[in-house]
Amino acid sequence: MTSPADPFAVTGDQELGRLFHGFQQDLEALEGLRDRIDSVRGRGEAADGRVVVNVTQAGTLVGLTIDPRAMRLGSDRLAAAIIEAAARAARDAEQEAGDLVAPFVAGTLLDGDRTDEARRR
Repeated sequence: MTSPADPFAVTGDQELGRLFHGFQQDLEALEGLRDRIDSVRGRGEAADGRVVVNVTQAGTLVGLTIDPRAMRLGSDRLAAAIIEAAARAARDAEQEAGDLVAPFVAGTLLDGDRTDEARRR
């Protein structure tokens, strides 16, 4: 009897069964990747660590810490420090997400190294 986990068992096609099993494993890995990317948080600092920003991979602000000493910067410099820390946090999150995705795109057309190599040709 065919089970939902192995729809090719009835036909006896072992190659299709193997391919389907591999596809299921890849799908589970991609679902896990999605969950890990959703949990990525970037961290950035400015003003000698007196301003700390945390953002999601999408750049959404999820944390802001301003040391009381940063208030001495004045509003313009404090605003600039917050923007600087946020930019650093966004780059940090982008790097972390890129590191998570890299094994999945290595050797494919989505691989930045391969794309750069193709452009040079």
